[in-house]
Amino acid sequence: MINKVKGTYDLLPSDIYIWQYLEKFIKELYQKYNYKEIRTPIFEYSNLFHRDNEHSDMVTKETYNFKDKGNRDLTLRPEGTAGVLRSYIENKLYANNRLVKLFYIGPNFRYERPQKGRFRQFMQFGVETLGSNDYLIDVEIIKLAFETVKQLGLKQYILKINTLGDKQSKTNFEKALVNYLTPFYNELSFDSKERLTKNPLRILDSKDPNDLKIIKNAPSLKDYLSDKSKESFENITKMLTSLKIDYEIDYKLVRGLDYYSDTVFEILSTNPNFGSQTALVGGGRYNSLVKELGGPEIPGIGFAFGMERLVESIKLEEISLPKEKTLDAYFITFDPKTKKEAFKLQALLRDNGFITDLNYLNSSFKSQLKEALSEEAKYLIIIGEDELNENKVTVKDTKLETQEKVKIDNLVSYLKEKLNV
Repeated sequence: MINKVKGTYDLLPSDIYIWQYLEKFIKELYQKYNYKEIRTPIFEYSNLFHRDNEHSDMVTKETYNFKDKGNRDLTLRPEGTAGVLRSYIENKLYANNRLVKLFYIGPNFRYERPQKGRFRQFMQFGVETLGSNDYLIDVEIIKLAFETVKQLGLKQYILKINTLGDKQSKTNFEKALVNYLTPFYNELSFDSKERLTKNPLRILDSKDPNDLKIIKNAPSLKDYLSDKSKESFENITKMLTSLKIDYEIDYKLVRGLDYYSDTVFEILSTNPNFGSQTALVGGGRYNSLVKELGGPEIPGIGFAFGMERLVESIKLEEISLPKEKTLDAYFITFDPKTKKEAFKLQALLRDNGFITDLNYLNSSFKSQLKEALSEEAKYLIIIGEDELNENKVTVKDTKLETQEKVKIDNLVSYLKEKLNV
């Protein structure tokens, strides 16, 4: 037997309705905010992700890299933003100088240790807004992420926000942080030792117990913000408050990617059974990334949800979602002759928009009935020898357990009336 690859999962029919509902929900909600869907390849040239100034674990340790038959270096996308921005630049979506608002849904790939809420192939959906540095765009992005969890009916979550400041603020703080941490170098975890020279801000995100003790007394980012960054962040928090969006300021929140600046945020599950990977969504500003990827100097901001974690939250909080449509009718037959007639009638019903099925295994009446009920069929359409002779079918309502004979020529109109189609 060949098993699935480690870190992947099969999405079975019993669970697919949650994902289908989520995708429909996302598209409808995000279109209300005037976001347009974009789809990009699942693999890109490696240098899109492996950039000189990107030192996150995701890029340095976790990407799936390979060479194609032309000896070109390719990488399965580990996140959505870089590919969307590559497309934005390549297709000159900035040419008319208008704000561009995009959303995406798709799989990503990271070679990391699989655990609850973390897979090597996983689904993300997210948004990217390009072209404006207005603080109200930051608020819109945060509000959209907030509305996503709120409108799904989730209750156990917390929104955390922070600002990394503009480029100068971030540089000043990094220097102060390095000065503070350097005397503790030998006590830091292996990862934090590496980050000290590459991306010291990521040390603030460490989960290592000893690191946490050291950074407890580290300098605070808020003390190094420029007046402009302070004003922008203050405007954002005031607007969030006026919109009655609850949030918590976390000055140690830095996010996992090096390209973030200014606003960053996360929404985390507070369900005690969720596990260690609690972030449902994360995002922030990346005002230098478009230029870094070869485009003009255009500011951007976005976020990405992990769909697996969102599904897990829905299940843990026992949120009731609409299930996929069940069968309108199930045909029960007794021999090849009645099955042949049922097959023709089934085609007619499907052509008229009904969801139907019949048994192709020559099962007994009892087995067919059991299958029909397991499929939650609303009506049974029974065709026996008597029905054929009368040019009728017996239609049974599985809920009311009533039945009547219906002329075959009237079957479509009969079901339309009963099902309010």
